[in-house]
Amino acid sequence: MSQLKTDPFPTLHTERLVLREITMHDVEAVFAIRSDERVMQYIGKPRAKEIKDSVELIARLKKGREDSSSITWGITTKNDPTLIGMIGYHRIQPEHYRGEIGYTLHADHWRKGIMSEAMKAVVAHGFGGLGFHSIEARTDPKNSASNALLLSNGFVREGLFKENYYWNGEFLDSAVYSKLASEN
Repeated sequence: MSQLKTDPFPTLHTERLVLREITMHDVEAVFAIRSDERVMQYIGKPRAKEIKDSVELIARLKKGREDSSSITWGITTKNDPTLIGMIGYHRIQPEHYRGEIGYTLHADHWRKGIMSEAMKAVVAHGFGGLGFHSIEARTDPKNSASNALLLSNGFVREGLFKENYYWNGEFLDSAVYSKLASEN
């Protein structure tokens, strides 16, 4: 794997969802997700305070795709093109055929199986379309919903890094999960 192949953008379809490129048309929906304290509780990044924060995020997502360092899909339903979440790969290590998956979902759509459905499609594309050998996820160990999502999608908890990052005035732990292509 020498480079992430993301042109044209790979739109993915599931039974209920369309996973598509995030554009500036999605700025208000991105803001609604990234400004919600419930959604951002375990993310370890600042909540969006102004629309410009979401504009900047969308620009970074576009740049990441263009320079092959990341790819992020917007999650929509087949019945409504409004963005309700995001899922994608960042910290891609092409020399190791590995990417780290991350995701957020608007709180109105929690506990409906949406993120699990999106994850199945994105993981399948990671192994098939992008050629990953392994996919990693890092979570806050206190984020029981995210940890359960990973386990139910075949990820294995590999370890716990104690106080490995500093956020909001304190040192926090990270749980590390992974999945191999041979396990998909």
